[in-house]
Amino acid sequence: MNRKHLFRWITGMVLIAVMVLALAGCASPGEDREALSEEGTPESEPVTLNLSVAASLTDAMLEIQQLYATECPHISLEFNFGSSGSLQQQIEQGAPTDIFMSAATKQMDELQEQDLLLAETRLDLLENELVLVVPRGYTGIANFTDLIKDEIALVSIGDPASVPAGKYAQETLIALKIWEQLESKLLLAKDVRQVLAYVENEEVQVGAVYRTDANISDKVEVAAAAPEGSHSPLIYPVAVIKDSPHPEEAKALLAFLANEQSQAVFEKYGFKAMH
Repeated sequence: MNRKHLFRWITGMVLIAVMVLALAGCASPGEDREALSEEGTPESEPVTLNLSVAASLTDAMLEIQQLYATECPHISLEFNFGSSGSLQQQIEQGAPTDIFMSAATKQMDELQEQDLLLAETRLDLLENELVLVVPRGYTGIANFTDLIKDEIALVSIGDPASVPAGKYAQETLIALKIWEQLESKLLLAKDVRQVLAYVENEEVQVGAVYRTDANISDKVEVAAAAPEGSHSPLIYPVAVIKDSPHPEEAKALLAFLANEQSQAVFEKYGFKAMH
């Protein structure tokens, strides 16, 4: 483990330890845990947490939502799925958000620079991998440099200005010195799930998505993975938003996302745990 990853691991473990304290009992702040309902069971006020979540996390988070409903039945999770860049802009404009789950550090860094994150809640949660997908059975692509072949008419990537997967794809294509040759072939998408849909519907011959997106579709197959070192580290950070009306419940949810049960769900969909 290099020094950079060691620092992240230590920081993450400290944050998890702090948030685990918040998770205990899933109780609301100041709740009298001895207070009982007429049936003799503890009562908790219902709480709704609003989560702005990168589109590539959709399936994993919907499954975790069901697990959390069992763990903390008085807490409801409402999701706003989209590209990390669009979600960042919504948070900056005051959209009600308790937790932000980004597919890249850039968007989280910018919110942190604006002092929009609750102190000491940011956590690097997951890693992913950038791949090229093609319609199942298509054999025209074996690596990223094959994208410049004449027979490849359309390539879809997320819009690099707002979609992290698109930015990673752009970085890879620039590193391979084929970005300028491909610009005229590119169909930009609003998020990574739209890229996947373009390939599934055979509107394009190839698209750049995360391996986790490829794993959920039986209409596409992985043709190639981005070469190691060709793009920025593909990290998913999470944090509580400073203006959250439910900071303690939000911190408890972050602790749940980092525990073994949730990590097993993420890994099932192809994500890699950071801790």
